[in-house]
Amino acid sequence: ETTVAQFRAFVQATGTQTLAERRGGGEVYEAGWVRKPGWTWRTPFGLKANDDEPAVHINFHEARAYCQWAGKRLPTDAEWVSAAYTEQRERPTDGYVRGKTYPYPVGDAPDGMNNNRRAHVAVATTKRGVNGLYDMGANVWEWMADRRGDEALTAGGSWWYGPAQARADGAQWKAASFHAVYIGFRCAYDLNP
Repeated sequence: ETTVAQFRAFVQATGTQTLAERRGGGEVYEAGWVRKPGWTWRTPFGLKANDDEPAVHINFHEARAYCQWAGKRLPTDAEWVSAAYTEQRERPTDGYVRGKTYPYPVGDAPDGMNNNRRAHVAVATTKRGVNGLYDMGANVWEWMADRRGDEALTAGGSWWYGPAQARADGAQWKAASFHAVYIGFRCAYDLNP
């Protein structure tokens, strides 16, 4: 997941001001969507974020712009599913089996994911998952490159949701302009053949 420190470097280099900042705060669900004054990627819960926290309150367009700035791109859903659920390493670690497709990004059970909690945790502090990746299940939803009109796909679930949303079929469409306390992103890049 893209961290606060990484996103800060982008903001400093480009002068970007996020939609959450321009609107005076990000969104959270409290028996309906509520804008929280001052809640942005810098202060996700109204308090200053640590550098290693995931950058949240970022919409699809902002996530895509960051990835382009970094020389990368948002992953597609197909890439996400392949990386998050099917072990592909020659010599897997942590008990994973090459070629096996798991129901969760951390294996056969959701143990070790940050879901059904009160907040996100620092990037790469949850259980290491399939293909040696961190935070592919829970912690924060992540924007995908896939679009459907004015919507973009998010995958992985988050700390707000239970384990079902972290499964491959748990991806959800959200308005591309939407930003919330539990949505972040990561970038992908193409390997040169």
